[in-house]
Amino acid sequence: MLEKTVAELSKALRLREVSSVELTQAYLERIATINGKLNTYITTCDELALKQASKADQLIADGNQNHLLGIPIAHKDIFCTKSIKTTCGSKMLENFVSPYDATIVSKLNSAGTVTLGKTNMDEFAMGSSNETSYFGSVKNPWDPTKVPGGSSGGSAAAVAADLCAIATGTDTGGSIRQPASFCGVTGLKPSYGRVSRWGMIAFASSLDQAGPISKSAEDAAILMNVIAGADSLDSTSSSKTVVDYTSSLNDSLNGLKIGVPKQHFTEGLSADVEESIRLSLKEFEKLGASIAEVDLPNNHLSVPAYYVVAPAEASANLSRYDGVRYGFRCDKPIDLEDMYMRTRSEGFGSEVKRRIMVGTYALSAGYYDAYYQKAQKIRRLIKNDFDAAFETVDVIVGPTSPHTAFSLGATTDPVKMYLEDIYTIAVNLAGLPGISIPAGFGGNLPIGMQIIGKEFAEAKLLNVAHQYQQVTEWHKLKPSENLEG
Repeated sequence: MLEKTVAELSKALRLREVSSVELTQAYLERIATINGKLNTYITTCDELALKQASKADQLIADGNQNHLLGIPIAHKDIFCTKSIKTTCGSKMLENFVSPYDATIVSKLNSAGTVTLGKTNMDEFAMGSSNETSYFGSVKNPWDPTKVPGGSSGGSAAAVAADLCAIATGTDTGGSIRQPASFCGVTGLKPSYGRVSRWGMIAFASSLDQAGPISKSAEDAAILMNVIAGADSLDSTSSSKTVVDYTSSLNDSLNGLKIGVPKQHFTEGLSADVEESIRLSLKEFEKLGASIAEVDLPNNHLSVPAYYVVAPAEASANLSRYDGVRYGFRCDKPIDLEDMYMRTRSEGFGSEVKRRIMVGTYALSAGYYDAYYQKAQKIRRLIKNDFDAAFETVDVIVGPTSPHTAFSLGATTDPVKMYLEDIYTIAVNLAGLPGISIPAGFGGNLPIGMQIIGKEFAEAKLLNVAHQYQQVTEWHKLKPSENLEG
C-alpha cells in the first residue's frame, strides 16, 4: 500500500479499502524501521499524525471528496510549523518552535493532509548533497553510500523510500529538482511567485520557491492545486489566476515543440545520462512531439551569477540570527559584541559561514557594482535567452544533473559542489518553472530529465511529464530491496 501514489491512495481512502489511521500507522512504523538507515526525518509527529488521520477518516465518512484528505505528507524542515520544531538543518534553530504555520502548511492542513514529520535538509538550504545538515547526512535509498542530493534531500529520499506519500521541498538553485533526479522521483519547481513563501525560512528571497516532491507528475499536480495562488502575507506571490493542474494532464503531445539546449550536452555530461535523455527524446517523438536545438548562450554564466546573488541575499537574510531574539545563543557572553560573534560563529556550519562572507563581500562598499550589480545584469541576459528560445519551442528538455548521485564525502571542494547545479540554476535566475522526472538509470542509480517551461506554464510541464510517465516505467521503480533487513 505504501508504494502507491497519492492518486491511488486517495481512491483507496474514498472506497474505504484502507483508513487514513491505518495508512498513517503503517508509514510511522516504516519510518521507525528505516529512518535510522537513511536519516530522512529530523522530527516525526506520531501523536499529531494519528490525530489528524482520525479527523480525516471522519470527514471521508461524511462524504468529503478532497483528493489530499487523509494523505500522509512530510514537510521540509524549512517551513514553519506551529508547535513542531523547525530547525532548517541548523544548530542555530535546533530548538526553535514556530508560533505559526507557513502558508503552504496551513493550506495543506486545511486540505486534510496528515503531517508525518519534518525532513532533513542542507543547513539553511545551502548545499547540493544534504551533507551540510547539523543533524547528519541523508543517505540515498538506492545506495546508502551515495548522497540523495540537496538541499531537499530528506524529502526526496523519504518519497523514494516510501516514508511518506508526498513531500514539500524548496528550490533556490535546483534544490527540488536535483535531489528528485538523484532519488528517482518527480520534483517540480514552480515559477517564482506561484506558491507563497510566507513562513518559509528565507535563504535567497528573489530565488526561493516551494514545490512538491512526489512519485508522479499527477501527484505533483494534485498538490499544486492546493498550494498555488496569491497570498496577502507574501508580497512576492503572484495574483495570476491558478488553473486546475490536473485537468490538462491527459492532453495530447501531438504538435508539441521541444527545444534541446546545446549547452546542456557538452563536456562534463556523463555518457549514461546523455544516452537516457536522448532515448527519452525519442519517446516524446513517438508521442507526436518535434525536437529542435535551441541556444542559451549565457547559460555558462548562471553558476557565477548565482553564487553572487544568492550569498548576497543570504547574508542579509541570515543577519537576524544574532542570539538576541530566538534561536541559539552562546554560553556566558562577555558583552553584546561577544554574544553576536560567538553565537554566529558557533551556531552556523562552515558552508553557511562561507556564503555569508561571500555575500557580505559582494555587497560591501566598492564591490557592489563589480559583483552584485553585474550579476543582476547577467541574470537579465539569462532570462532573455529563455524568452528567445520560447519564441520557437513550447518546452525545453535536458538533463537535470550532469551525472548520477555521487558518494558521500566525495566532493569536498566547494566550487566543484557548486557546479552540481549547472543545469538547474538558470531556471531560478529567470524565475521559470522546471520539473525533474525519472528517465533512466546509470548503473543502479536513477537519472533525472529536466523539463523547463514558460513563466506560469506549470500545467504544460505537468502534462508533458505525465504523458511521458504513461509510456515509461522509470518512475515506478523502487529501491526497497536496498532497505529491508
